[in-house]
Amino acid sequence: MATTTASVDVPRSADDVWQLIGGFDALPDWLPYIPKSELGEGGRVRRLTNGDGDVIVERLKAFDDEKRTYSYAIEQAPFPVTDYLSTLTVHAVEGTPGTARVEWSGTFTPVGVSDSEAEALFHGIYTDGLAALVQTLKV
Repeated sequence: MATTTASVDVPRSADDVWQLIGGFDALPDWLPYIPKSELGEGGRVRRLTNGDGDVIVERLKAFDDEKRTYSYAIEQAPFPVTDYLSTLTVHAVEGTPGTARVEWSGTFTPVGVSDSEAEALFHGIYTDGLAALVQTLKV
């Protein structure tokens, strides 16, 4: 099993950041790569469409509003992995009021590519996504 994590500190409160990104259907609000999201199954499944028209179907596995975290699994995607589970979490940064740390991590089994190639793919997705979040929060 391969794994990767990316994080970024932003000059906003954890509650403010969670308000933007904490909804399972909120990716289009801060991630330009995903301009469309549709919820199904009572909000437990999201069908994402990326800028290239590819469809990604993800299932919510865990959600904790108080701890500002959720985890999801990919059910369908154009990625060379199986058993994908990802977690998005927002923490307050202790000792730095008004600053939040956003962590995006994932575990997965590569298919047809090496662990390092799959890790680089998702690390890039997470890093680019967090950079987009920083840009969104500057507006």
